[in-house]
Order: sequence, then C-alpha cells, then structure tokens
Amino acid sequence: MTSGLQLTCLCGRVCISITKRPEFIHECNCTLCRKSGARWGYFHPSEAIVEGATRGYCRTDKADPSAEAHFCPGCGCTTHFVLTATAMAKHGNAMMGVNMWLADPRELAGIELRFPDGAAWTGEGAFAYLRDGRIID
Repeated sequence: MTSGLQLTCLCGRVCISITKRPEFIHECNCTLCRKSGARWGYFHPSEAIVEGATRGYCRTDKADPSAEAHFCPGCGCTTHFVLTATAMAKHGNAMMGVNMWLADPRELAGIELRFPDGAAWTGEGAFAYLRDGRIID
C-alpha cells in the first residue's frame, strides 16, 4: 500500500489499514457520531483491513439503523462502522466508515473536512451542511 494509512485505537488492540487517503472526512453532528467521537472517512470494504476484535453497536433511537458502529473493547475507541444487513440489502456492501481521529493528524493534511447536519438528516437524499468545509492543515 503505497499511499495507505495505518490507524490504531488508543490501546493498540485494533489496527486498521486503509489503501488510500479518504477524499474527504465528515464531522457529523448526529447523536451517534457526536457521542462516539468519530470523524468518518468513507471507503469500499475492500480498501480497509480491520485487525483485532471489536464490538458492534446499532443505535436504538432509529427504527431501522443503517450503520453498526464498532469500538475497541479494551480502550473504548470508536474504530469504524459497517452497514447493517438492511442497509446492505438496499445499497449493497459498497461502503464502510473509518474513524479518522485514529490517524496521525499529519497524514491528513490537505484533506477537506466537511460538517454535515446529520441531526436534521431524514436518512433520504443528500446531507445539508452546517457550514463550509475546510482543508485540514
């Protein structure tokens, strides 16, 4: 992986290798993203390798959650999300999210950070954004 990144949780039990830098990173304000402390980079599942045991959590405040967030059972860091079976049936297994807070910040320089209004998103269509994005320096 020439342009890939290596990410780890705080205790190092979970390591994620991604084959490329994300095109952009989302810092969403929905309750799941905000309370789990995640900034998501999006990848095809074939572009990310997760090593180490994780635990999954599907939010209970949605009738049909589309993502299962994973975290390290040792240190509690949110590591990634995968689509739920319902979401995969609807969209295919075409996306997963990786918590980019786990990356070395210097390796994210030049990537656009976007601020979607996930708290107001209905689950259909595109996100509205709270403010203009910025380039990570």
